[in-house]
Amino acid sequence: MTKLDAPAADTAAAPARRGRPSKAKAEGTADTRESILDAAEDLFSKHGFYGVTIREVAREAGVDTALVHYYFGAKRALFDAVFLRRAEVWNNERVDAINRYARDPGPDGMTLEGLFEAFLRPPFQWSLKGGPGWKHYAALVAQTNANPTFGGETMARYFDPAIRRLIELIKQIMPEAREVDLYWAYHNLSGALTLTLGETGRLDRLSGGLCRSGDLEAACDYMIRFAAAGFRAVCVPAPAR
Repeated sequence: MTKLDAPAADTAAAPARRGRPSKAKAEGTADTRESILDAAEDLFSKHGFYGVTIREVAREAGVDTALVHYYFGAKRALFDAVFLRRAEVWNNERVDAINRYARDPGPDGMTLEGLFEAFLRPPFQWSLKGGPGWKHYAALVAQTNANPTFGGETMARYFDPAIRRLIELIKQIMPEAREVDLYWAYHNLSGALTLTLGETGRLDRLSGGLCRSGDLEAACDYMIRFAAAGFRAVCVPAPAR
């Protein structure tokens, strides 16, 4: 059993509150919460949900364990807070970008390439320029997307509205596509996207250094073309298939 799979000692829900923090500890609450979220994000991204304890998060953040419980409750609530913090930024930018593109796509109208450029560029840019926290978050999303225990529910809760809007716009470009094909095509894109943003180094070793998983500018360019070609291949009208 790997560390990722092994349940940690405090997986069971802890009491939501363990006494109020002292006045001194309560001062600078926003900074304390952010420090806890940063520490949890780092640890979850490296060891997964089951490989991290509340005690380890507190130690990493430099606070008492009681403060983590006070602000976030049980470990799952802390994980959800970590996940939500950047999901809102990520998804709001993606939806805004594809809506802007849909309103003003240019003289030739919407294309799959243009739509995927708008949808995919924000997460790549955040991972490129947002600092270590966004790297940790991208790795965490990659882990969660592949987690059979609660990954599907978590991804649906935080990412489905943005994805459904994307699919609505793809339908305008490909009105004859079957819904089942659209969802299978996005499923394949989703796996490629989260794996790529995870920057595992697998590509570097596989290509003998020809490609670098950390070259996210190139990765995004390739993924836009890959996604557009993939949707065209999968979502052709039934008679043509």
